[in-house]
Amino acid sequence: MLRVISANLNGIRSASTKGFFSWLAQQQADVVCVQELKAQAGDINESMRQPEGLRGWFHCAEKKGYSGVGLYARREPDRVVEGIGHAGFDAEGRYLRADWGPLSVISLYLPSGSSSEERQQAKFLFMEEFFPVLQALRAEGREILICGDWNIAHQNIDLKNWKGNQKNSGFLPEERAWLTRVFDEVGWVDVYRRLHPEAGEESYTWWSNRGQAWAKNVGWRIDYQIATPGLAATASRAAIFKEQRFSDHAPLTVDYGFDIGS
Repeated sequence: MLRVISANLNGIRSASTKGFFSWLAQQQADVVCVQELKAQAGDINESMRQPEGLRGWFHCAEKKGYSGVGLYARREPDRVVEGIGHAGFDAEGRYLRADWGPLSVISLYLPSGSSSEERQQAKFLFMEEFFPVLQALRAEGREILICGDWNIAHQNIDLKNWKGNQKNSGFLPEERAWLTRVFDEVGWVDVYRRLHPEAGEESYTWWSNRGQAWAKNVGWRIDYQIATPGLAATASRAAIFKEQRFSDHAPLTVDYGFDIGS
């Protein structure tokens, strides 16, 4: 079995103080993908770099306190690749890939466009640049898993207030259509949806800090594990952990019938 966890930490130091690594030590994960580190390499101490039984690799943003992704694993990867080959986005630390034999796992943090029109245009540009990357990954013929915060709710079922959010970043028609192409045209599989096709409110992974979004479960499902069909077909369990809060996102855990060895 291969257990993979994905979690947007909204600051690795903040999540650490809220008990994320204590929780992680009990999860028996083989690979863990984290996003939104909001830290430089020098800010990541040894307990965050090598939590119990795991070793971490990180792609930090050049800008302090911003973005950044990481990947933890029990077994040393054959290789680690940072970035998608776009200088501007790679400087933001949004993509980290690790390979083990026939398997690759990628930690992804797709830009948010909610802060300004400028950032929405940057998000659209990233989507444009990333689509051929997704096509090239599928053409490799490997089993690949892309975990992370995609910052897009795909369908009405994926957020509480879908009617009121159709003109808001994260649920724009163009964003949703792009994600549909990722699935239907390129052939990637939304693993949680494959296992839980009807899940609504229980599927949310992010809640705004405004109002009482968490208390009222006014959430969005924007964190995904998206896999090649062969790997997706082996997924047996998907769970979103909400009993404890480490971030404004909840960790997503999926178990696959795949072995990367020890």
